[in-house]
Amino acid sequence: VQDEELIGRQHNRFRQTWNALYTATSRGKRPEGMSIKQFVSGGLQFCEHLHLHHSIEEMHIFPVLAKKMPAFQKELELLTQHKQIHAGLDQFQAYLEACVNGERELRMSELKALMDRFGSVLWTHLEDEVEQLGAENMRKYWTPAEMKSMPM
Repeated sequence: VQDEELIGRQHNRFRQTWNALYTATSRGKRPEGMSIKQFVSGGLQFCEHLHLHHSIEEMHIFPVLAKKMPAFQKELELLTQHKQIHAGLDQFQAYLEACVNGERELRMSELKALMDRFGSVLWTHLEDEVEQLGAENMRKYWTPAEMKSMPM
């Protein structure tokens, strides 16, 4: 249950950050009192945190879960979602980096279009992963002792 709550909190942080960025791009303006530099930095931190989160999952958690759980096996559901997310996330990150480097001017409509490319798969993934890692589903595949020994 602790691990489930931790994952839920992590995913909620991703949702909150996404919502803040997406709301700003939809309105065409940054949140009140936030500089362009702060806004772009927040977007880049979102990218870095999501990349790190998925790297840890793919290297340390999914291989263990894949031994018994089909949703975590290579090229299936959750890993495929990671690839789809990162195809869009990488473009989003490159755009923000170009803004930092002075190669592009930040345009909220362009940033929104980039977010629209991967937003639905990101939200689906956040829900699917929490469902797969929920206690009820985990008990279908693992004993309590096995769950305690997992790297989560």
